[in-house]
Amino acid sequence: MADNSHFFAHLARMKLIHRWPLMHNVRIENVQEHSLQVAMVAHALALIRNRYFGGDLNPERIATLAMFHDVSEVLTGDLPTPVKYFNPAIKDEYKKIEKIAEQKLIDMAPVDFREDYAKLIDSQYHSEDEAFIVKAADVLCAYLKTLEELNSGNREFTLAKKRLDQMLKDYHSDEVDYFLKRYVPSFSLSLDEITQEDTHN
Repeated sequence: MADNSHFFAHLARMKLIHRWPLMHNVRIENVQEHSLQVAMVAHALALIRNRYFGGDLNPERIATLAMFHDVSEVLTGDLPTPVKYFNPAIKDEYKKIEKIAEQKLIDMAPVDFREDYAKLIDSQYHSEDEAFIVKAADVLCAYLKTLEELNSGNREFTLAKKRLDQMLKDYHSDEVDYFLKRYVPSFSLSLDEITQEDTHN
């Protein structure tokens, strides 16, 4: 029988880490809820690629990878994008810090399951396509957050929306473009509007 592990107690603290910490938020978003949304969107992107664009991805694995994509932040916190990408040196150093934090978490995992969690947390075990889908979903969810804030009258997110919109276009990804065209417009509607839309389908 393996020793007790603090791994899951650490993961439970994802809900205590706020995203967008330097910006005024109408509604605070935490890393745990963000990770669930990224998992849902990544799963959808994988399905879209498989169904319409000749892909051969495992949507369930990709959803699980997305659930774990930010777990290192229970040790590092969420470094704001303007700081993280201020210059290449800071970006490179932060990547090193993330790697150290990821390994520390993997080392905390129960011994019998350590290899299983390493394959979810350590990007060396992720294919290029898997990594892209998770990253694209991460950016899409950040973009959806900017829409939510702007629709609530918070102009603080105007430039962030423009930056993320350009990132998504620069991917030149069929599945991302499909999601943007078919599903993102609904995020700017009210509950009454999306309910009425549903009754007409």
